[in-house]
Amino acid sequence: MMTNFALLPILIPFVAAICLLILPHKIKYQRPAAIIWSLVLLAFTIFTFTKVIKEGTLVVTMGDWPVPFGISIVADMLAILLVLTTTVILPFIILYSIKTISVPREEGLYYSLVFFMITGVNGSFLTGDIFNLFVFFEVMLMASYGIIVLGGTRVQLQGIVKYLVFNVIASAFFIVSVAMLYGVVGTLNMADIGQKLSEVQGQADAGLISVIAIFFLFVFGSKAGIFPLFVWLPSSYVSAPMPILALFGGLLTKVGLYAIMRTFSLFFSAEPGIEWSFLRWSAYLTIIIGVIGAMSYRNMKNIVIYNILIAIGVILVGFSSHTLDGMTGSVFYTIHDMLIKVALFMIIGVILFITGTPDIRDFSGLILRYPGLTFIFFIAMLGLAGIPPFSGFIGKLYLIKGVFQSGDIVGGLLILISSLFVLLSLLRIFILGFWGKERGPRHMVYGYRQMMFPTILLVCLTVAFGIGIQFVTPYVQIAADSLANPMIYIQSVLGGN
Repeated sequence: MMTNFALLPILIPFVAAICLLILPHKIKYQRPAAIIWSLVLLAFTIFTFTKVIKEGTLVVTMGDWPVPFGISIVADMLAILLVLTTTVILPFIILYSIKTISVPREEGLYYSLVFFMITGVNGSFLTGDIFNLFVFFEVMLMASYGIIVLGGTRVQLQGIVKYLVFNVIASAFFIVSVAMLYGVVGTLNMADIGQKLSEVQGQADAGLISVIAIFFLFVFGSKAGIFPLFVWLPSSYVSAPMPILALFGGLLTKVGLYAIMRTFSLFFSAEPGIEWSFLRWSAYLTIIIGVIGAMSYRNMKNIVIYNILIAIGVILVGFSSHTLDGMTGSVFYTIHDMLIKVALFMIIGVILFITGTPDIRDFSGLILRYPGLTFIFFIAMLGLAGIPPFSGFIGKLYLIKGVFQSGDIVGGLLILISSLFVLLSLLRIFILGFWGKERGPRHMVYGYRQMMFPTILLVCLTVAFGIGIQFVTPYVQIAADSLANPMIYIQSVLGGN
């Protein structure tokens, strides 16, 4: 279905970012304007989502050039679900930032940079053109560089160096990969690439296709934080203030994850080669490294950051199973993880605000003065661990079913065992920080209550996602169908619905 509605989730945050460049030092205008723009974006994204439900995949081609010659924006169910999750998270982050981000950062165009980053994130999910995936990646990364260095502390500058170096190298490999792919198929449209690669299977050099696939895995894997490309992630993320950490932890790694799922299902699934074995083993090792990190650290930020790695590995194990259930579980778990990781980072931010320390050995007994905080942390912990009926349960159920169906016993066992360690890593925070005799510094409560408002709302949303999962399941299954059967995506872009 040719329609311009697919452009709205990209255009609205871009216009918002431009508007927020005006009067950067007038914080009293910037704050309400950022909230209003985030709600406008959410409203139009919901509208676009309903259009996709009613009319199927929405495709718009720039300048009315025919596909595959024009630049395409494609809102299929998978892309719009991830865009919707992103835009749902945004108002909570902005509300949370008003209290937690410092005024100098706000005056440093923080809100404008956030909307530029959302432009890149939504564009990455929606683009139907491999070169423009690179462009939207760069938009997202440029904005994220700016957001990280706001404040200019030594820790932040040390963190940005690894982030910058890794992403510059990955971007160079991205260009090389796109050039090699263009040399094989002569097109940049992702649906057209998928169709042409399926046609040349057995004729083109299989080794060259595998090399291109591994280059793409390096590029997108470095952004998703898979083993061994995750080394930049903990040190870069831990240096960021909490709302920025929540934003990055919830969104940025998921863009790399989406790019792996989209390109591998479209380009390299007709005759799976060695690249899929690389992907599967990298996912295994990502889970193992995530578990070791989450159990080793006493810093709450690091514990949740390494839980991001566990989730990335779990999702990719499900995706690499090549089963419909495994891919359904991957889509469910990606949406769940985006919501719950942002909620958890927001809760950790509240604890940091109260205690002034991220080290769980330095305080205890929070339950005595903060029972509400204790309760929402407990709920978020159960959600992240996949305890029924919370949001992580159904995704993990599909993942385990699909992975065992494929005969991947190692992957299935790793998912099961990692769930136990996820729970244990958060139970350490719960037992050491919330129980026992009251100990450690305590700050004033007024800011705490302002931070709690968006945090509680987001945790409630994750609970609603788990309890009302039957309303979401049909759409997730449509999204998983397009991963399991890439011809659905190809035909909707090249041949209409």
